[in-house]
Amino acid sequence: MNEVDRQARNSQRLAELFPTFAVRVRGIIAELEGQGLRPRIQDAWRSPADQLKAYLSGHSNLKYGFHNVTGPNGEQESLAVDLLDDDYPAHEGSEYLLRLTGAAEARTCMTGIQWGLPLRLRAAIDQAIATSNWSAPVKIGWDPTHVQPADLTLAEARAGRRPA
Repeated sequence: MNEVDRQARNSQRLAELFPTFAVRVRGIIAELEGQGLRPRIQDAWRSPADQLKAYLSGHSNLKYGFHNVTGPNGEQESLAVDLLDDDYPAHEGSEYLLRLTGAAEARTCMTGIQWGLPLRLRAAIDQAIATSNWSAPVKIGWDPTHVQPADLTLAEARAGRRPA
C-alpha cells in the first residue's frame, strides 16, 4: 500500500476506536514509524456478523470481542486493532512483532504475541522486550498483531467500562 493510502486507512480506522484507546494506538503507530516501520491498521471495529465469520473461520476464539464494542447508541467504540506491518502484511517478522508489543506495553496495551504459548516461551518474549533485543529468536503466539487495552477485561468493556 502506498504511504498516502496507509495513512488514510489508519485515520479512518482510528475513528472506529473509543477515543482514549485511539490515543494509545496513535502512540503505538508513531513509535513504530519513528523506528522506520510502516504499521497499518487492518481491522478495528467489526460488526457482529464479521466477528462471527472470524470465529467460525478460526481467526478468533470469541463470538464477541474487543473489536465489537459499541457505545450506548450503537456507535463504534472498538477497543482492538490488528496492526500489520504494511511492508509484509500477514508475514510480519518477529522483530516487528516484538517492537509492536513493546510499544503497546508502553501504552497500557497488550498484543496476542504470547497467546497459546507455555510460560517458558512467554518469558523469552518478555526478556526480549525488556532488553530491546528485537532480533531475539522467540516463538510467536497465535494472534501477534492484535492490540487491545491491558487495563480492562472484555466483561468490563461489554458492561460499558472504557479505558481512561
